[in-house]
Amino acid sequence: MPKPLSPETGRAALRALFKEKSPLGPLKVMAKHVGYFFQIPIPGFRPYVVFGPEAVRKVLVTEREKVLWRNTDPVTDLLHRGVLVVDGEEHDQYRKLMEPPLHPARLADYTQMMIAQTDRVTSQWQEGKTVDMLIESRKIALLIIMQALFGKDVWDDLPKIWDPILKAIKYISPGGWIIWRKIPRPGFRKPLKELDDYLFRIIEERKRGEKGRNDLLQHLIDAGLTDKVIRDQMLTMMIAGHDTSTALLAWVFALLGQHPETHVQVNLEVDTMEKSPLLDHVIKESLRLYPPIHIGNRRIAQEMDFNGNKVPKDERLFYSIYLTHRDPEIWENAEEFCPERFAHGRKTPPMSYIPFGGGPRACIGAAFGQTEARVVMTHLLKTFTFKFTNHPIHPHMGATLEPRPGVIMKIEKRNS
Repeated sequence: MPKPLSPETGRAALRALFKEKSPLGPLKVMAKHVGYFFQIPIPGFRPYVVFGPEAVRKVLVTEREKVLWRNTDPVTDLLHRGVLVVDGEEHDQYRKLMEPPLHPARLADYTQMMIAQTDRVTSQWQEGKTVDMLIESRKIALLIIMQALFGKDVWDDLPKIWDPILKAIKYISPGGWIIWRKIPRPGFRKPLKELDDYLFRIIEERKRGEKGRNDLLQHLIDAGLTDKVIRDQMLTMMIAGHDTSTALLAWVFALLGQHPETHVQVNLEVDTMEKSPLLDHVIKESLRLYPPIHIGNRRIAQEMDFNGNKVPKDERLFYSIYLTHRDPEIWENAEEFCPERFAHGRKTPPMSYIPFGGGPRACIGAAFGQTEARVVMTHLLKTFTFKFTNHPIHPHMGATLEPRPGVIMKIEKRNS
């Protein structure tokens, strides 16, 4: 059984909730005072929570057959038979079809497209004005993922699909449905149908039009999948692929803005080197501090044991990437921004750094996402100066972990 929370720990967790404006605060308190295994004490919502390399390895690798990815959450309602929310042979079939377009060998093919899509977004920026890099990063990430995977230029469609996409993200974000699964959720049906209709039109256009493409959409069509199953994979990749990149890019800007010395050093390297090692380290440190997918949600198929602590069948289990990445037993000055920690070659235990998950179901787009972040950040830093406006930022637990209320930067065009 999980160690019960003391009244002192409960009060500390409540204070952390108000201070950090996020459930991440109470999670850190419980991890500190209870340990690597605890249960969230909310009536009607009592999932087990584990973190740390040993527990993560068990969930993702050594005992992965004991957990199911498919739950009874809005994520499943939205993605239906998407590769992210199915198990067993069905998952393996979809993943095998989807891997070739995202293979690391293909990444160089996307570089110029990533730069071109970034330029389209920045062409609307006004010299000396402020922009919200959370919003701008989402535009860039959407244009890139839709072009790369589906061969679809959505520039002219952004005004039409923007709100439906945000609604889809909100639909699967934490909310009252966690405690009361049948809670009424008005306002979602129409925008979600609009998003479905948009994806089905893309499928129909491809079937009637250009043949012989080598992108993800063509792979799914050539495999003979139904339009509905193709839609499920497209929506999965569209949401997961762009929302994670959005959060990553926005956090990199937030951290550079909050640490101007590092920002200056990154700019110097970007200007003078083909590839900036420090930028790579900043991206990795951003992923450590604020992993976009900060928690994994599983359903227990067979009872699991974590150092004598049992999780019964059919219970909900969370493994916390966020807590694992901030474990002071592993990471020196775990709460501090220190990109240099990735420069000195110090080894951490396997499964202690898992921003893209791990094991056979590690994120299919991990290499793509990291390449995208490097290409986009390098191009933006070479083209513009970004001055942070020093406003407060807190991590918001949505579908991904993103900086709220945004990342407001004053921008100016750099001289060539």
